[in-house]
Amino acid sequence: MNKHSNHRIATITIVCACLASLAGCVSSSTSSVTVQEGVKFSKGRELDDLVKAYDAQAVTRSEYEELRQVIMKRPN
Repeated sequence: MNKHSNHRIATITIVCACLASLAGCVSSSTSSVTVQEGVKFSKGRELDDLVKAYDAQAVTRSEYEELRQVIMKRPN
């Protein structure tokens, strides 16, 4: 493995860990996303994590857009 591959694997691992921490907050099915109330993360943090996941290609563009809309529609 080269340096780029190691960096990519490390990035994906970090993003997966961040997404795993949100697993209790977001559950997805084939057609919808459900966000539970009582989330303790700020919108900014969630959006940052989502961008990192997209940049690491852990989520597709359509998944990114769907999750971004859910986050933005939630009250602060």
